[in-house]
Amino acid sequence: MARTRHIQMRMSERAINDQMLDIVEKFGVDDGDKIILNKKAIDSALTSLKRISQNMQKMSQRGGLVLVKSGDLDITTYALGSFNKKLSNKIH
Repeated sequence: MARTRHIQMRMSERAINDQMLDIVEKFGVDDGDKIILNKKAIDSALTSLKRISQNMQKMSQRGGLVLVKSGDLDITTYALGSFNKKLSNKIH
């Protein structure tokens, strides 16, 4: 997004970087011509990120996960390293 010289100067003065503004845009609440990200919303987002991190660590320990879909329908899921192609051929 294009930025004015004014905002570039204020960002520099106030130690606000581009990534911080991206976070405000993604998680903040529209309030007219402003987007506000208050402490309560930040704390909520941090809690969500902590849960995401814990789940990502669990998935990493399994070597990843696979989700099989057909259109909008979820068919099955399994740990990435658990699929046995030889066993699969015997069933059919």
